[in-house]
Amino acid sequence: MKISLDIDCTPEEARRFFGLPDLTAANEALVDELTRRAGDMAATMDAEKMMEQWMSAGASGFSHLQQVFMEQFAKAQDK
Repeated sequence: MKISLDIDCTPEEARRFFGLPDLTAANEALVDELTRRAGDMAATMDAEKMMEQWMSAGASGFSHLQQVFMEQFAKAQDK
């Protein structure tokens, strides 16, 4: 048995229906802060410092992530 249900409502109506809080103000504050920080960082234009912050774990973190992916791919092939 397959049942399909289409609901036509706005995201605001859905949020209120499920009783979820309105995070619009918090989201705007977060976006403003991130925009300010990105602007401050871009003003210095220190590429090395930016890469250090973006890749805080460095190459070892990337190689670990690569190893985890390869292990997951190997497990998926074994199934």
